[in-house]
Amino acid sequence: MLEIENIYLFLLLLPIVSFLYASVGHGGASGYLALMALFSFAPEVMKPTALILNLFVAGISFFYYYKGGHFKKNLFIPFAIASIPLAFLGGTIEIDASIYKKILAILLVFAILKMLNVFGKEKEDIKKVKLWQGLVVGGIIGFFSGLIGIGGGIILTPIILLLHWGNMKEAAAVSALFIWVNSASGLVGQLSSGVHFEIETFVLVAVALIGGILGGYYGSKKINNQKLRYILAFVLAIACFKLFFT
Repeated sequence: MLEIENIYLFLLLLPIVSFLYASVGHGGASGYLALMALFSFAPEVMKPTALILNLFVAGISFFYYYKGGHFKKNLFIPFAIASIPLAFLGGTIEIDASIYKKILAILLVFAILKMLNVFGKEKEDIKKVKLWQGLVVGGIIGFFSGLIGIGGGIILTPIILLLHWGNMKEAAAVSALFIWVNSASGLVGQLSSGVHFEIETFVLVAVALIGGILGGYYGSKKINNQKLRYILAFVLAIACFKLFFT
């Protein structure tokens, strides 16, 4: 894995991606997958690597948001009930590389829109999520999380905000734990189907954690990195294009 061409540039960009995602309560899998696509990682390496990076960075992000008092258990549980088993199911399924790339490209559109703050407006009239709504939303996101190798927060956060189920900080805290449980479940599904990790994977984890720790800390406070997010959105758009047309 570390023999990939321009690996040092990849290692330089990785903590920047984890910083920006962790600052908004995300693990960063869509960003890691986009980077790996740009650096021509093999699809069979991308999925488990993104999940394990997600596991560590989302865990750090959740710790800081929870510590800041933003986590709402009653908002999290309805999504988690269905997402955990379906993320495991998705993790056991291997799909054709070309189909994998197309689905990932579509999901990256959500990441781009989130980084551009299209879903960034908060509402004061917060509504309670109904159990059936949480089960449907969580189940669908969970399945694709395991299938593609993301945690699903990049999709869940916009939905929470659009449907007025929570404010920005609450959405970030819930999404961070949602990402963690889905990543763990999807990873178990991967391991049960025979996937194994190279030792180099944990080098990537250590590098990503540097950005994740800083991003989780400052994001749970009052950081604003909009210019950097525009740059990341541009990088994601390039990766999206590459995935669609290569």
